[in-house]
Amino acid sequence: MQNRPALRAHKLMAYAIALAALLAVFALYTRPDFLVTLADQVWACF
Repeated sequence: MQNRPALRAHKLMAYAIALAALLAVFALYTRPDFLVTLADQVWACF
């Protein structure tokens, strides 16, 4: 049998980490200089 409180805590921690990562990516996209650098790097691949 699984330890339900520990499983719930791990699942909650995973969701919190995923949310933090998504918020960090969103914060980067609000910076125009980051978007220009990203576009330049993608364009350099071709």
